[in-house]
Amino acid sequence: MKRSLIKSGIFAFVMAALSSCSVQKQSTAGKVEIPDRKEVLEVSRRANQYFMNKWPDTGKDIVGKKVWPSNLWTRAVYYEGLMALYKVDPKKEYYDYAMSWAVHHKWDLMRGTYTRNADHQACGQTYIDLYEIDGRKHPERIKNVKAAMDSMIATDKVDDWWWIDALQMSMPIFTKLGRITGEQKYFDKNYEMYAYTKYKHGGNGLYNQADKIWWRDKSFVPPYKEPNGEDCYWSRGNGWVVAALAKTLQDTPKSDPHYQEYLQDYKDLLAALLPVQREDGFWNVSLHDPTNFGGKEMTGTALFVYGMAYGINNGLIDRDTYLPVVAKAWNAIAKDSVQPNGFLGWVQGTGKEPKDGQPLSVSKEPDFEDYGLGCLLLAGSEVYKLK
Repeated sequence: MKRSLIKSGIFAFVMAALSSCSVQKQSTAGKVEIPDRKEVLEVSRRANQYFMNKWPDTGKDIVGKKVWPSNLWTRAVYYEGLMALYKVDPKKEYYDYAMSWAVHHKWDLMRGTYTRNADHQACGQTYIDLYEIDGRKHPERIKNVKAAMDSMIATDKVDDWWWIDALQMSMPIFTKLGRITGEQKYFDKNYEMYAYTKYKHGGNGLYNQADKIWWRDKSFVPPYKEPNGEDCYWSRGNGWVVAALAKTLQDTPKSDPHYQEYLQDYKDLLAALLPVQREDGFWNVSLHDPTNFGGKEMTGTALFVYGMAYGINNGLIDRDTYLPVVAKAWNAIAKDSVQPNGFLGWVQGTGKEPKDGQPLSVSKEPDFEDYGLGCLLLAGSEVYKLK
């Protein structure tokens, strides 16, 4: 395999510097100014208000090249972010907005209750959150999403998650239900499907054990190469994996036989992101080829911020190593992506690789703007908690 600068002595030097003695790390971290909580909240509120003003009707179809129902995965990711914002900033208008959306869709999944498609299931994460927010008094809110997961558990099929975005869309549903019901079957099925994606899809799995990064789907495993000869590691795709693992760790008991594997995969992926952060704080759309549509990109960056800040807040990763990275990335998003009116710039449109939705700019509106905001709100909710 071709060895790039990332895999060479430069990479080793960077990693050695990051893992230097604790006194050095503490000295570096001591100079880091944690983003101001009021400013983090203001940025999150501003971006969210822009969207809510633009979409006052939560049930309105999303019209693009096709007409999509508003429980499409892109909108589901937004509501995940809104629920995260609500937990740190419990405004009734956020709750009402989410409830209106869920009621409109009758608490059902996109394309019907028994869909196996992770994208169609993603809305179930917010249904579960709303169920818990109101004290688990309304079981009808999770009836359909539970039925969907139970129907998957009832089969031996485990190969549904053939693209890594699916991990974020569906894994948290299994673990949330496992925590709520106390039934091990949800955790077991979650791992079986995760393991197939990691070890089997594309021949040998979508996880590159050598680089500790994930290929987006079987289309991008070797011999597919980027223009510089490197493997194609899509930023937002790996961001979905970061989010999936953070949420999985949140709800999976530490006693679960697979908890440590999730934790190690999470730590290894975050460590692999450190040496490829851009100088301005963002990450490129192609993690190992900055020449292939290189430039600022908000969604992957926000998901990395979310995962790293979550790890810091919960003692899963080294604070002194990751806090400077999180602060730099969040400040870049707040300064260069979130506009005065709340519009989000540098958002790559939907797709599966660096070339999709290009070129990006601070003023370009992507084909779907909702998931980008969801990523931002997830990040902001965790950065807000930093102490």
